[in-house]
Amino acid sequence: MTNHNNNPISMIGFLFISVLVLAASSAENFNQDFQITWGDGRGMVLDDGSLLTLSLDKSSGSGFSSVNEYLFAKIDMQLKLVPGNSAGTVTTYYLSSEGSTHDEIDFEFLGNLSGDPYTLHTNIYALGTGNREQQFHLWFDPTLDFHTYSILWNPLTIIFSVDGRPIREYKNMESRGIPFPKSQAMRIYGSLWDAEDWATRGGLVKTDWTQAPFTTSFRGFTAQAGGTGDQSWLKQSVDAAGQASIKEVQAQYMIYNYCTDTTRFPQGVPPECSP
Repeated sequence: MTNHNNNPISMIGFLFISVLVLAASSAENFNQDFQITWGDGRGMVLDDGSLLTLSLDKSSGSGFSSVNEYLFAKIDMQLKLVPGNSAGTVTTYYLSSEGSTHDEIDFEFLGNLSGDPYTLHTNIYALGTGNREQQFHLWFDPTLDFHTYSILWNPLTIIFSVDGRPIREYKNMESRGIPFPKSQAMRIYGSLWDAEDWATRGGLVKTDWTQAPFTTSFRGFTAQAGGTGDQSWLKQSVDAAGQASIKEVQAQYMIYNYCTDTTRFPQGVPPECSP
């Protein structure tokens, strides 16, 4: 998710975020902590700053970014996704720095026909290179209520979790010459946009514009500052119970893993895929 404008049994607890500036920050006020960056009025902050909605119609989608930048993070965001026939639409929530050698940590939610599961797409960029995709079918209907999607990013690892349940871990393996995001501050971005050319069944199912406008809602963003309070998360990784959770989720719900795609990587899968 590199274009900012077009765009499941163990619990490890709710995850939060560390701010670059060393000042305490307890968020959930979108008026203070985020800004609508595109969409010509299609993005709105409501309910005294506790709710942010993005909408998409045939003319445009919409998006936002955080006011602050973050270097290492423990973050929660609650999302309720586009209901009904969401084919062709993509909702994103991710961290990214700027520039051609940017770092990025992605959650993307690919819409589908009514009754078919959403695809949760995850990816990691380091120094401008991504191609580390893992995809899952969500085991619940993400359009009926808010669910918490969390990222833990510290010098040791990146952990993706859903409702406190870790689904993926990407470890720092710089000792093996594998780049890891560690030095570029990132902002939080969110967007809702039309990707009917690839999002649903490789673009075979197009967006049904009679259902527009489509709407995604965000709430429950929480943040804590670096340098204050309990900083144990900076050394946190997935424990044995968390590893069991990841294995179960991936066995039951993973639909794509770049580490097993020998067609895409005929000369051998990327080095981080090896034990």
